[in-house]
Amino acid sequence: MLRYAAALVMLTATSEGISPPLACAADRAPNIVLIVADDLGCFELGCYGQTKIKTPSIDKLAEGGARFTRFYAGNAVCAPSRCCLMTGKHAGHASVRTNRATPPEGQHPIPASDVTVAESLKEKGYATGAMGKWGLGMWDTTGSPLKHGFDYFYGYNCQAHAHSHYPTYLYGNDKRFELKDNDGKTGKQYTQDLFETEAIAFIEKNKAKSFFLYLPFIVPHVAVQVPEDSLNEYKGKLGDDPAYEGKKGYLPHPTPHAGYAAMVTRMDRSVGRIMDKLKALGLEKDTLVLFTSDNGPTHNVGGADSTFFNSAGKLRGLKGSLYEGGIRVPLIAYMPGTIPAGKVFDTPFYFPDVFPTLCEFAGAKVPDKIDGISFRPILIGAKQRTHDFMYWEFPSYGGQQAVREGNWKAVRQNLAMVVKTKGKVKTELYDLSKDESETTDLAAKHPEVVARLEKLMKDQHTPNKDFPLPSIDPKK
Repeated sequence: MLRYAAALVMLTATSEGISPPLACAADRAPNIVLIVADDLGCFELGCYGQTKIKTPSIDKLAEGGARFTRFYAGNAVCAPSRCCLMTGKHAGHASVRTNRATPPEGQHPIPASDVTVAESLKEKGYATGAMGKWGLGMWDTTGSPLKHGFDYFYGYNCQAHAHSHYPTYLYGNDKRFELKDNDGKTGKQYTQDLFETEAIAFIEKNKAKSFFLYLPFIVPHVAVQVPEDSLNEYKGKLGDDPAYEGKKGYLPHPTPHAGYAAMVTRMDRSVGRIMDKLKALGLEKDTLVLFTSDNGPTHNVGGADSTFFNSAGKLRGLKGSLYEGGIRVPLIAYMPGTIPAGKVFDTPFYFPDVFPTLCEFAGAKVPDKIDGISFRPILIGAKQRTHDFMYWEFPSYGGQQAVREGNWKAVRQNLAMVVKTKGKVKTELYDLSKDESETTDLAAKHPEVVARLEKLMKDQHTPNKDFPLPSIDPKK
């Protein structure tokens, strides 16, 4: 058995060059499994306080490893957040800053110049695979996952396509294949199960070498769809469960609360089965496992009900917002024998930190121009460097900026409206040590703090011609 391989959960980016990998009996670097749920709220897991949805496998990871209580996504929606994750850059430097479709299929591609964590790990000799949703460029663009370090990709390239868990086709690398038993609404091939099968096969195939397995699952993103055997576990057990009639392009569901809970629990089952495979192959201690989510829980659309499940807890905002509820996400890190069991960390980190963290575990090279710092030290009980600040911007949902410095958080909303009304940009200020719900704006009482954080907002925003920030970037 390898002595120290890297397991599932999500890790952060570092800018401190190459670090030696953990020593292994077979002189190979640890394996890494990075699992990213889609629109999963921080408080939809039992280990974060959820009482209605069962997540025993993920809770077991938290019990046997480390859980972070102040971990943040890279942005407030899918594509820009995943861009931060893959490239180690914050939203003010990232190449993709909002969801943008590129018909007939796919999203705005990351450029060839972007270096991903998969590329760094592949250069180190890792076998690399991804199963789930990519969303950073189709096969014939610079953003293809096959052009950014992945040996193998299986799943949805396009985020719009991923609105069905029973699609009529998927991709294996750049080849489309049909799922003839599915019609988009129902069928025999549920994609979460397909991703699980492919992930386990990838582990089996690459068990003798170091591997990086990236699992950007699409559960629990709506539509609410789940096989009957999982649905039956919750039917009639969540109180009044009024039918969802279907609106805004989403499919109806007769029992959406039961369906949503069942989706999360079925994903949890996949996590358990992947862990069982690692154990069966003697790789559990040699694998770093990271589990997280790409942004906060969704609005009450498509049958999802973040209010009913208390998905964002007491935090303000949901998906699409740079308030805490839109970007605070779970992070669990598991690697028995390396990461002590039962640790809970409240030190703030975010998606850009995953790149350097994984590279430090692997002994891989980190590009010079990234914004993340490795959080490997805190995981292994060493002295941890912390962020001076963390920055976000999001040109959609009205146009937004946010920066966190210590316990201070500054937020700007409705930047597009400022343009229309020719008004003044307003900066809100919150003390997160006393007000995690961001209810009391302290900007008027602390103008010196506001001025300092506004300067950070200005300095950290690099204009991007494809994603201009309303009222901040001059019109041409």
